[in-house]
Parts: sequence; structure tokens; C-alpha cells
Amino acid sequence: MSDLISIEPATGATLWTGTSGDADAAVASARAAWPGWAATALVKRIEAVRRYANRIRTGSDELAELVSRETGKPLWEARTEVESVVNKVDISVRAFADRTPQRQLPSQPDMRAALRHKPHGVLAVLGPYNFPAHLPNGHIVPALIAGNTIVFKPSEKTPAVGQYLMDAFEKAGMPAGVVNILHGGPDTGKQLTANDGLDGVLFTGSAHTGIALNRQFASRPDKILALEMGGNNPIIAWDTSDVHSAAVLIVQSAFLSAGQRCSAASRLIVKDAIYDRIIKEVKRITDRLIIDQPFASPAPFMGPVIDNETADGLTESFLALMSHGGKPIKHMARPVADLPFLTPGIIDVTELEERPDIELFGPILQVVRVADFEEAIAEANNTRYGLSAALVGGTAQHYDQFWSSSRAGIVNWNKMTVGASSEAPFGGIGLSGNHRPSAYYAADYCAYPVVSMEAEQARARIGIGLKDDNHGEEE
Repeated sequence: MSDLISIEPATGATLWTGTSGDADAAVASARAAWPGWAATALVKRIEAVRRYANRIRTGSDELAELVSRETGKPLWEARTEVESVVNKVDISVRAFADRTPQRQLPSQPDMRAALRHKPHGVLAVLGPYNFPAHLPNGHIVPALIAGNTIVFKPSEKTPAVGQYLMDAFEKAGMPAGVVNILHGGPDTGKQLTANDGLDGVLFTGSAHTGIALNRQFASRPDKILALEMGGNNPIIAWDTSDVHSAAVLIVQSAFLSAGQRCSAASRLIVKDAIYDRIIKEVKRITDRLIIDQPFASPAPFMGPVIDNETADGLTESFLALMSHGGKPIKHMARPVADLPFLTPGIIDVTELEERPDIELFGPILQVVRVADFEEAIAEANNTRYGLSAALVGGTAQHYDQFWSSSRAGIVNWNKMTVGASSEAPFGGIGLSGNHRPSAYYAADYCAYPVVSMEAEQARARIGIGLKDDNHGEEE
């Protein structure tokens, strides 16, 4: 009997049904397959993931449509996600060669010293719903190249996309047990992470769950744990001659993917002297955004959030900010009563005595006025998170000060907070991660370094500190 149902957020229609899996069986399958996969030549492992990428490429239109239907994101955006899935293979091959190479080290004449890397073993990949193909793929592919086997648990909100990825691996001829899919909700995830047969967990999701995993593995330093936990990201608007471009960058940072990006700008920090001009233009552009179902024409800028529960929570959060002294600039609304579409909300929270330091994972932008640049930087750093930050406007000197003082893993100037390159590391500090950046640096946590001192024949002597040996040959 099915206990999992995936609902299309834009229509309310049932997209997929399935049953929760057995975590212990999935781990056992991955464990049985690991010795053979780890012993497979690197070139063969790379060939296998390239075949998978070709399967995704062949079905790219089908997968993009599925991503749009299951997440509600516009089709144009889903297509960029699928493109990232395909491109991830070549990027991961280069990253593995760059970050985890085999290397000869300086050594004595009668020996050699070598640096090589080994896979950890069986890794669990816990995927999110906002990028249900790209983000888990970003863990799975580098882990496979390194020689690990995988148990992949997609979000219970986007199981159909997860199953599509699994089917692509199978159609590409991936050996049985190398990649295993595990459907289920939080209880299934807890069963998975509690299995001692895992050698590590690669997680993308909320800080709440990431902190729970960190506690769970606190006494297990032998397990690799890579956490990407989102942010409460600032974007500073300073002196600029192009108010329109500044406003476009702010709107894109805050509202792409309906604000459901871990690097989305949650807080706009504005110099008091340009506040009116910036806010007027941000509101004008936001009022023009098309919010519609994924396949609408003209194409929408954003679709719904993932489900009604999320939409209700975001609406309540906006009202809570108002009730504590926030001044609405643009009210958040539910244009369709029974579906999770939201209009972006913008609210001035300068006068709030205690601004909530939480990740509002949706289209809410909080605005804070400041008098000087030092105050702007202090406000930007006024968070336990530290994923992404951006400065729009200002001088090169302002940016140098901002870059050196910002506590974030991604620091941009006159660019969005979102849209990081897969050719670079992606991660943050504080509640945004545990110093295991993903993307190009995923290779770092998918294998561990082994240093070896090697000689063809054992030759050794102790030259000092021995008593005379009356029964042996004198040296």
C-alpha cells in the first residue's frame, strides 16, 4: 500500500505514489557492492557516470518537465537545473584530478613517497526539494568517481525526480548496489543515518536537521559528515548611479525560485540616503513579476512554493514580523486560496528590537536602514548563518572592506547572492555548514588522503642507542 504521495504544487494533482523503503536493506546492498566498485579502475568509474550523464541528456526535456511539475518552478529554470546535472560529471572529473590527485612526494634516494586517495565506503546522500536533481547529483557523482557506493534518500516532497535519477543510473548500466534509492519521510531518514554500516552522510537541507545530524555523529569522528544548511543572507545596497540594475540584482537575489534557494537574499541592508530610490525601484520591479504555473505563457518569473504547509508558514512569518513592528512595503498574499502560490513580501524591520535570525525559505525580503558602512557590515554579520553575502554599489574600497569583514563562504560585488558556479566551492560557515563546501570541493569529502613511504626491499639499521651485541657481528 502506498504511503508516499507527491503533489504538484501548481495544480494540486497527484504526480507520484510509492512506499517507504527499508534503510537497512539499502545500506546492506551498498555495502555488498562497495569492494567491487572501489576496486574498479578510475577510468571505468568515470565511464559509468558519463553513461549516466548521457541518459540524462537524452531525456533532458522529460526530466525538466518532471522537475517543473514536482517543484512548481518555471520550465526555463528546470531546464537550467537539468543542464547542471549533465555538466556536473565533467566538472567532477576535473575536480577529482585537481583536488585528490596521485602525487609523488620528495623522498630519500632508496625509497619513494606517494600521495593517493581512498573512498570512504558507503555514503548516504540526503537530498532537498528545491533542487531535487542538481543538489543530490552534486554529492552522488563525485562520490561515485571516488569509489564510494551510495544510498540516496530524496526529499519526500520530490520523490519522482529522485526516482528518475535512479532509473537513469540503472539504464546506464551502473552495477547493482552501487547506487540505491531509499524513499521515505523523516523516520526513514533517521533509520538510515542510524545504520552503523554507513561511512558518512552528505546532507543538504535545513539547519534544524543539520544540527540534529551533527549531534548524532558527535561521538563518531570516524564518519564523514558534510552539511549544507542554508542561510539568512544579506545584500547591501550602497551608493550607485544605476538604481535600476541594483534593484534587479536585489529582486533576483530575493525571489528567484520563489525564494527557495539556500543562497537567496533574506535581508536587504540599505544606506539611508538612497533608501527611497532603491525601495521604490525594488517594489516597482517586484510588482511586475509574473507568478504562475510552470508552463504558462508568457513564462513566469517564479511559481509556487513547494506546498500549502510551507505557504501557510511563510504567510504567518510575514504577519509575525508585522505584529512585532515591521512596516510592510509590499504585502505577501495568497492569490489562489488552495494552492501554494505567494506574492513576494517586502517588509522594513529596522525598528524591530529583535530581528529573527532564521531562514525564511521563501519570497520574503526584510529591509534594514543604516547610516554608515560600518553599520551595514555589522548588520550583514548579525546572523548565526554565513553562506552568501553581496554588496551592490559602493567603491572598490567599500568592497575590499566588505570582503575582508564578511563572515560568509560566498561574497559578491554587484552580483546576485544566488547562482554560484559549479566550478567553485559552495559552502558557508556558522549554521550554514560544517566546513565541508560542496560543488567543486565535493571531491575533498568523498575521499581521504593516504601517504605512503615505499621501497622495493627492506633495508634498515639502528645506528645509535644500542648495547653491544656480544653474540652478533660487530659493525
